[in-house]
Amino acid sequence: MKNNFPRLIIAATQSGSGKTTITAGLLAALKNRGLNVQPYKVGPDYIDTGWHELASGKISHNLDSWLVGKDKLKEIFIETATRADISIIEGVMGLYDGGRGGISSTAEISKLLDAPVILVIDAKSMGTSAAAVALGFREFDKTINFAGVILNRLGSDSHKKMIIDALDKLGIKCFGAIKRNDEFILPERHLGLIPTTEITSSQFPVPSSLVKICAAVEEQIDVDALISLAKNSLLLEKIPYTRPLTPDILKIAVAKDESFNFYYKESLKVLEKLGAEIIFFSPLNDETLPENICGLIIGGGFPEMFAARLEQNKSLRADIFNAAEKGLPIFAECGGFMYLMKSLTDFDGKSFEMCGVLDGSATMTNKLQTVGYVEAEILNDCVIGKAGDKIRAHEFHFSKELETSGEKIFKCKRMRTGKEYLAGMAKKNIVASYLHIHFAGCPNAAKNFFDACKDFGGVFNGN
Repeated sequence: MKNNFPRLIIAATQSGSGKTTITAGLLAALKNRGLNVQPYKVGPDYIDTGWHELASGKISHNLDSWLVGKDKLKEIFIETATRADISIIEGVMGLYDGGRGGISSTAEISKLLDAPVILVIDAKSMGTSAAAVALGFREFDKTINFAGVILNRLGSDSHKKMIIDALDKLGIKCFGAIKRNDEFILPERHLGLIPTTEITSSQFPVPSSLVKICAAVEEQIDVDALISLAKNSLLLEKIPYTRPLTPDILKIAVAKDESFNFYYKESLKVLEKLGAEIIFFSPLNDETLPENICGLIIGGGFPEMFAARLEQNKSLRADIFNAAEKGLPIFAECGGFMYLMKSLTDFDGKSFEMCGVLDGSATMTNKLQTVGYVEAEILNDCVIGKAGDKIRAHEFHFSKELETSGEKIFKCKRMRTGKEYLAGMAKKNIVASYLHIHFAGCPNAAKNFFDACKDFGGVFNGN
């Protein structure tokens, strides 16, 4: 059975062009019209998806052809888009930017999903040249369904007319033009936008900037034309829905609050389909781990921004240390890796005690240490696989390890440069590193971790 899955991609010429802002405004505008709108983000980014969810009221899914593979990516999209009236996919960086060879670029995903592309152009310092930019992006790869542009950060109506007149001569449709407004700026820090978990509250569930962005989209973009474009998307083969297994008594605790919130929903869903019940807890606020757990996952996030509060929660840190000593299977990524160390030094040079499960410490730097796709070979049998197994991952961090010791668990190769290096740490039933993986693309790693949790000698009930 086929379905046209109404969809479109919001791409850009480069990072910082305003595609996240415009995507969030469009999602909110579509939701306000009563549409069931499903958001997506190309690539591995965790933070933009939070803004999508805030604007749409729906969980936003990542579409990354490196982390999950092309076939699984298409399966994830079709399964999650089935019940949507329209799907909006935000691109990553510039339209043709991605990993080595264009892997997981917005252009690649647009072809995989036969999705029409709308190019956001930051026209702040351009006039007619914006039309030349649009022409170049359209002609660079004619196999892409290049549908038109949205102009951003325009200064005046005459500025808008100058560019649209030039676009008209080239046969390039303009779906709207957003005028410059500093109130549209979304808050940022060293890894990009600030996660919505730190901004919203019960008193202020939607930031005023998002409300204003939505109003501008309604007024300055032809939303009806975008809906019509999405509805005319090519047909895709519909995948039969597979109901997850009923959760068994096997419970896996997952750290989730302002300090740790980098998780792919579809990644955790792999564990749920295996029979796990995911139990969320807060390292900032909970005094102990959840009861009757057989495993623990601590994902990425911003522990450096909450280091003082994490240090103050001594009872939970002691509980995690005790769990590790008793052999509870633990999998930690990036921020979670830092949290398991003895200490964390923030940007101001102040050091805070962490869990002490792993030897060594982490310190923040003002320089990006690494970013990009990685292939990692497991060096020794561990809770996520056997020696020789390979997994696909992504790294993005400003911190670095200091005074670390112990067994390195991964031999990594950066896909862009080919550089090889050892990474991560393994101890007892613990695997921790700066790597972010997606279990949908590493199903064997998920199965190994699930089995390790199942084999754990009894459930952990704290001290």
